[in-house]
Amino acid sequence: MGLSRTMMPSKFQLLAVLAFAVSMLFIENQIQKLEESRAKLELTIARHELAEVEQRRNEDSGRETSPLAEKDDMVIIYNRVPKTASTSFTNIAYDLCGKNRFHVLHINTTKNNPVMSIQDQVRFVRNVTSWRAMKPGFYHGHVAYLDFSKYGVKGKPMYINVVRDPIERLVSYYYFLRFGDDYRPGLRRRKQGDKKTFDECVSSGGSDCASEKLWLQIPFFCGQHSECWNAGSRWALEQAKYNLVNEYLLVGVTEELDDFIMILEAALPRFFKGATELYRTGNKSHLRKTTEKKPPSKETIAKLQESDVWKIENEFYEFALEQFQFVRAHAVREKDGELYVLAQSFFYEKIYPKVN
Repeated sequence: MGLSRTMMPSKFQLLAVLAFAVSMLFIENQIQKLEESRAKLELTIARHELAEVEQRRNEDSGRETSPLAEKDDMVIIYNRVPKTASTSFTNIAYDLCGKNRFHVLHINTTKNNPVMSIQDQVRFVRNVTSWRAMKPGFYHGHVAYLDFSKYGVKGKPMYINVVRDPIERLVSYYYFLRFGDDYRPGLRRRKQGDKKTFDECVSSGGSDCASEKLWLQIPFFCGQHSECWNAGSRWALEQAKYNLVNEYLLVGVTEELDDFIMILEAALPRFFKGATELYRTGNKSHLRKTTEKKPPSKETIAKLQESDVWKIENEFYEFALEQFQFVRAHAVREKDGELYVLAQSFFYEKIYPKVN
């Protein structure tokens, strides 16, 4: 009886050990199955990722061999000169971009500096030429002309711009710094509180109305070279004239902005279809008007016109005006007091070899 009592725990112990061993074998088997399942899952994920990489590579390869249509590969740069009605014109682009299916991008430079560092020049050129998602694109900002051909990229953007009588532009800028405009009337301006008129500034020899302040339109067209910003430079004047004629599709004048927009619409309907009607009838025509602006006296104008800077800047303005009027004379005709864009005046003939 005592022997059987001592044997019973041993049987239970043996059974327990056996059950534990079976359980461990079962658990190890399940772990092995889980490891195999994880390996299969990792392999499946790896194959899927590889397939995605191959798909992207094939898509990229397809894009390389399928360039954008010519009309959708266009880029326009409007390196707008301050106080030349540039905000009024730019808002037309913003109003039309959805309807005409193009992108508008503002080039916002630090402290409105129109000169870019060499590294920013390279970045900007690469952005504009390779940013496919933003084509067709209309870029605008207060930046000096940048020659894309010197950076080794394919394709160049089309430049457009508007210039204004130099003294009128300076007077507008002078009062803008003090009183702002009707676009953002609540914004505090840098010279706010200064009640001195432009005439008083000139008679007292103030820095904000000095003849050197007239030097702006020439450097904007001349470009990123140091000599462009040397007030009164004849070299900068000639370079600005060269760029205007050879690098700009069209340069208008503030005083004839309506005609500028009409010609742009005729030349580039992909961007500006509907621009003329919008400018004439829309709520944003002449959107930005400088507040409290007083016209300068004849004495003030005469004093500024004595400076060499005014003479050179005005020579450039007159050159731009003459060029614009030449373009307009060959693009529109007047009838009953209204201007109309001329229809196409050329065609092709004597086309060989003949096609059956």
